[in-house]
Amino acid sequence: MKHMYLNNLPLFDAKALYFAHLRKAGVSARTETVPAADACGRVLAHAVYAKICSPHYNASAMDGVAVRAADTFGASERSPLTLTPQMYRVVDTGDPIPDGFDAVIMVEDLTDAPDGCFRILSGVHPWQNVRQVGEDVCMGDMIALSDTTLTPALCGALLAGGITEVEVRRRPLVGIIPTGDEIVPPTDAPQTGEIIEFNSAVFRGMIEEYGARAKTYPIVPDRREAISDALRTALAECDVVLISAGSSAGRDDYTSEIISSLGAVVVHGLAIKPGKPAVLGEVGGKPVIGLPGYPVSAIVVMTEIVSEVLSLYGATAPQPPQTVRAVLGQKLVSSLKYTEYVRVALGRLGGKYLASPLPRGAGVITSFTKADGILTVAQNREGYEAGEEVDVRLLRPLSETERTLIVTGSHDPLIDEVCDLLRLRHASFRVSSTHVGSMGAIRAVKSGLAHMGAIHLLDSETGEYNKSFVRRAFPDGGAVIERGVGRVQGLMVQKGNPLGIREFRDVQNVRYVNRQRGAGTRILCDHLIAANGMRAETISGYDNEEYTHTGVAALIAAGNADAGLGIYSAARMYDLDFIPICRERYDFLIDKKYKDDAMVRAFLATLRSAACRERLSRMGGYDTEG
Repeated sequence: MKHMYLNNLPLFDAKALYFAHLRKAGVSARTETVPAADACGRVLAHAVYAKICSPHYNASAMDGVAVRAADTFGASERSPLTLTPQMYRVVDTGDPIPDGFDAVIMVEDLTDAPDGCFRILSGVHPWQNVRQVGEDVCMGDMIALSDTTLTPALCGALLAGGITEVEVRRRPLVGIIPTGDEIVPPTDAPQTGEIIEFNSAVFRGMIEEYGARAKTYPIVPDRREAISDALRTALAECDVVLISAGSSAGRDDYTSEIISSLGAVVVHGLAIKPGKPAVLGEVGGKPVIGLPGYPVSAIVVMTEIVSEVLSLYGATAPQPPQTVRAVLGQKLVSSLKYTEYVRVALGRLGGKYLASPLPRGAGVITSFTKADGILTVAQNREGYEAGEEVDVRLLRPLSETERTLIVTGSHDPLIDEVCDLLRLRHASFRVSSTHVGSMGAIRAVKSGLAHMGAIHLLDSETGEYNKSFVRRAFPDGGAVIERGVGRVQGLMVQKGNPLGIREFRDVQNVRYVNRQRGAGTRILCDHLIAANGMRAETISGYDNEEYTHTGVAALIAAGNADAGLGIYSAARMYDLDFIPICRERYDFLIDKKYKDDAMVRAFLATLRSAACRERLSRMGGYDTEG
């Protein structure tokens, strides 16, 4: 008997042909809304933004007593200070900070004194040992991108951000039809000629690992009508159907014929070994795949074909954990008391992996959702210096890290929007973004620790943005500035502007919240201080630093501060009043080696796309012409 196959296609060509057919047939992900608490392992249909801050109130980070920081100034071992009952309130971890108090002294630092008093040997600064509003998540922050698989930590971050329900890709149901006259259910006493049917158990496990559901049907004998009836039943109930065995070209192999009679056979026969007899078909807009009867062959086809078919529905295949050797991008200090597990972001640049530590606060769950790996610092180490090589245990497939665009520097929510649009466009790479300020961006690009740096640096003498700083940092022209956007900076103040703030000079009389040293907004602040003949020490809160515009806005909205410099979109997000001060350029600094990198060009093209302009228009305060 002559064995005949319709095709003998290379795997790449076969997949291209098959997936083009499936998309044309309308195979795509469907969505459903589920409780966020039950969404672990599910895939988000859309980007998710925090509805509330976390924490949403000023919370004690320690067991101890709440105090007014100013009341503790001057305390020392030589000059202990006594706290009377009127000067403190007892608090436990997580308790709200009572009105009028702004710091917590740990119980370990208190010594009992007569009449309910405590003695302290050192003072505390404002907001010490306090988890301020928005420390973990700020209202309006993008918590997760579209098409993100929800991890346990990310589900926690969603709930912390006030998200109780999420729209996710509906998990496809995969029907498994085992066929064959010789196939019998599992038994410990098979007869001669009987083959135990165990393939469906293997397939079910793989399908569930891919994030889908499986339903195994009873064994069907090698009769055309019986297999056809079983397929019709499965098609009525399932999204995808797998027919196990019967895909070859033998006497009783009917799979290809049956699929063709009900729909279309796109490919029958792959130029791979094992796995050649696979049948790739479609019936009524649903994938139907004939798997080889030999288990190894079938597993190859499951891995190479079925996993990608299920990805059309939003399912993803897990990767085994790996360890990679990476260079630490910044100094990491650790305590000798503990073995510390530090979350890091990873990327590959200049032929080496780079590991950037993420925030380590015990309450900062979002650092886990952004982590690519875990760096373990042994108990007998004080940490690592920047540039040291470290071992990182991966939390993501290494392939994702290989194709990672590293963007650092000044914070702006537009970077998240660009990342989300890239995800929706199914970019072949991901973006790792960290906020280290504009000067930090220049240092990172100069040191080869980032592909791109976001900058908005005002030259106080010329009024020019960015160019003079880049010329000084790269006198030989080793980096280029790519146009970003224009945006409005100004003072964010509480709704209704109850303190009547009209100009920057007025911040001398209110509680101010600043950005971190090296941030472009911090440089603007210092410029305005000098231009107005002011002194930094006269501004209450000048040293109160936040790393993002939304962090500043969150503290003002919560009443922890009265004013702070920031961008209009952050003020709008928090329904704050906004006093415009200047229009600035927010550009991207790129090492010349990477200016033509495909990931860099795709990022910039997306930033300048109509879809991004529409998003920025909704956010407000941007000029996309730069």
